[in-house]
Amino acid sequence: MASVDVKVPDIGDFKNVPVIEVLVKAGDVIKADDPLISLESDKATMEVPAPQGGRVAEVLVKVGDKVTEGTPILRMEAEAAATAAAAPAPVAAAPAPAAPAAEQAPQKGAPPAALHHAPVPAPVDFGGVHASPSVRRLARELDVDLTKVKGSGEHGRVTKEDVKAALNGAGAVTGAPAAASGAGIPEIPLPDFSKFGATTLVPMSRIKRISGPHLHRAWLNVPHVTQNDEADVTMTEAFRKELDEVAKSDKKAPYRVSLLPFLMKAAVSALKALPDFNSSLAASKDALIHKHYYHIGVAVDTPDGLVVPVIRDCDRKGIAEISRELGEISARARAGKLKGEEMQGGTFSISSLGGIGGTAFTPIINAPEVAILGVARAKMAPVWDGKAFQPRLMLPLCLSYDHRVIDGASGARFTRHIAGVMEDLRRLAL
Repeated sequence: MASVDVKVPDIGDFKNVPVIEVLVKAGDVIKADDPLISLESDKATMEVPAPQGGRVAEVLVKVGDKVTEGTPILRMEAEAAATAAAAPAPVAAAPAPAAPAAEQAPQKGAPPAALHHAPVPAPVDFGGVHASPSVRRLARELDVDLTKVKGSGEHGRVTKEDVKAALNGAGAVTGAPAAASGAGIPEIPLPDFSKFGATTLVPMSRIKRISGPHLHRAWLNVPHVTQNDEADVTMTEAFRKELDEVAKSDKKAPYRVSLLPFLMKAAVSALKALPDFNSSLAASKDALIHKHYYHIGVAVDTPDGLVVPVIRDCDRKGIAEISRELGEISARARAGKLKGEEMQGGTFSISSLGGIGGTAFTPIINAPEVAILGVARAKMAPVWDGKAFQPRLMLPLCLSYDHRVIDGASGARFTRHIAGVMEDLRRLAL
């Protein structure tokens, strides 16, 4: 056996291309055209094949190294008869991600017998999966769904070991729980946007990075239904303005009164009338955990994204007390000074966009709660009173609920209850 240095062959105009996968190790016996390493430029994924058969004596590169044409890859003990005839084999380049048809094509120069006896893999589309052509080919041969395999390579790249581990049930399939990962739903592949124009990568805020997976889990796990209604808040708004004037003139600690505290009190009234809304689905999914306290979460818009602080025991507090607490906790939220316990324990949430605008939306349930109330901007509208149209201030209500727990009739009763209270606050005493 003669020692031969295998070098990077002609890879076109690419230089300093990073090694993203080393496919062999010292001691491996390889055949001609077996893939040795994978490279990835900004335009293509490439495999460097073995120019001839032999045994790997030493691997000279590692993942992360940058190579150019002529860079030594490994030292191998080649068969003496083949040494003289050895010549660099062309690199197999595939677009990233590689097209399935290109991955299934037979290698140029393969013996006819090998072509005749080689099994034809099923044309499975692994679009968007970060894996080299050889790994994709192996996955097809072993009937492994790459979209469900978590890659352990650099930048989440799927390796041959990951495919084999998935085949053996060794836990390589989708490392995150199904609720967090999308229950095996493949990721949406992103194109290279820079091909179309200038781009800027802007990191997401910490709040959005944390809340995003939670919202994703809730959306995938909870069958959302949204019930829309509206409340005539003409009289309540007039009363609110009176209270707000008094609150602003408070000499010791002035505060503001919005419609939100009234909505929170109306929600408590509805939660008491329809207790399934103040519950959570048990882990067994065959029972409800009814809560005998009324802690209302309120979505607060901050420079870094939405947070949901919780106002506790709203059933025991009046409009003035809730208004003061809302002002204080909202200020802390915008300053990023909320404590962890101030965002826990909610039984029902309210998301109000009234200060911004809109007519309706579908709020995502703050699981493990089973419902959330969305509120859009109130507007004046002509309402028929039986004799004539009268100008009334109408408030849009958007209730999303978990259809496993709550049916449509209950959803409609809940929004009607809130609307009734908001239209006549005397009903709070009932």
